[in-house]
Amino acid sequence: MKLSARIAAPVAALVLAGLTATACAPQTSDTSAKGDEKSGTLRVWLFQEVGNKPKEKVVNDAVAAFEKSHQGTDVEIEYIPVDTRAQRIKAAFNDPKSAPDLIEYGNSDTAGYVKDGGLADVTAEFGAWEEAKDTDPIAKQSVTVGDKVYGAPFFVGVRALYYRTDVFKELGIEPPKSQAELISTAKKVRKAKPDLYGLAVGGAYTYGAMPFIWSHGGEIAGETDGTYTSAINSEKARKGIEAYTSLFGDDNCPAAKCASMGGNATVTAFASGKAAMAIGGDFSHAAVEAGSVKGKYAVVPLPGIAPNSIAPAFAGGNNIGVLKSSSHRTLAVELMKSLTSKKTQAEMFDAMGFLPTYTDVLDNAAKKQPFVAPFVQTLGAGAKFVPASPAWGQIDASLVLPTMFQEIVSGRKDVAQASDDAAKKMDAAFTDAG
Repeated sequence: MKLSARIAAPVAALVLAGLTATACAPQTSDTSAKGDEKSGTLRVWLFQEVGNKPKEKVVNDAVAAFEKSHQGTDVEIEYIPVDTRAQRIKAAFNDPKSAPDLIEYGNSDTAGYVKDGGLADVTAEFGAWEEAKDTDPIAKQSVTVGDKVYGAPFFVGVRALYYRTDVFKELGIEPPKSQAELISTAKKVRKAKPDLYGLAVGGAYTYGAMPFIWSHGGEIAGETDGTYTSAINSEKARKGIEAYTSLFGDDNCPAAKCASMGGNATVTAFASGKAAMAIGGDFSHAAVEAGSVKGKYAVVPLPGIAPNSIAPAFAGGNNIGVLKSSSHRTLAVELMKSLTSKKTQAEMFDAMGFLPTYTDVLDNAAKKQPFVAPFVQTLGAGAKFVPASPAWGQIDASLVLPTMFQEIVSGRKDVAQASDDAAKKMDAAFTDAG
């Protein structure tokens, strides 16, 4: 295996769930490969993680096995920074000669990349792959546009409720079992311990807010015959927005401090001992373990509206896809299978904590590491996904939903006006995307 000398320096932080490009490549001309070479060098772009060495080892082992079984083939791995991936991938789509054969990409980017003509349709190969039959349906949805498959899921990420066991014990309270209890518990903690946020929330934490909208029966958008329309201003969605924004204030998480916080900031607040609860992902576990609350916390599914129910969570994660321009299609698909196989995903879980996308491998991971159980329960309860529209990347990058939340918690707009304005922006993006 050839490891590129152009490996990028680690970025400051990596949001593992719901990675979304900050820009979308324009529609390109036909980038289809003109051949299918059965030997040569395969180039792969993977994301650079914070603490990338464990990932490199797993990838190296998978690549070594692939090269051994495919004589005459070399694999060149390049780890690219997540924060500049949009520009790199845009350039690759527009210049096939310099493009890699495979890329790792955030699962909310799928529809946009398909529209841009960058990803190869691997429906037939995925359907014939024996291991793929055990793929979690939500994970498979993240590589599907229409009825075609454009890659293989690499890992999945969901969020649950982290809480301080020492604080709860001291105050004689139990983990909340409904959304109403979650809100009242957060405010109870804040009243008893004003130096803590009851529940750390963020005005820029889109994926932490979505469960509130979904649990009330709201949706981000609706789809009819492939056309999307915003649903963020429906009555049910507004109830969820009201529930989430009610947590911004001096009685829980002051708007002046919390309105600008994103997901990483809320998890950091919890890990550093500044919050009694936080909505964090399975991928947040390492950061929390490295914080001052190590040994003083537990995780339960984020509660829904009904007692003992689980709120729908966003199913984030990453995929690996073959570029349409690859001149090694057959080999590239085989390497995609190797990098996303059950064996590789099990090893990646052990190395990085990334949740596997196969139901059987995921169950084994939960048995091996108890902390995984609440996240597996959340997936099993029915996680949800963002609109499978190429417009989503623009909507997310334009901070449409964070702006809506911040306008509400700052008092500049009420829920009705802010959600109506957000809906107009979303619909404009959906229209532009076609």
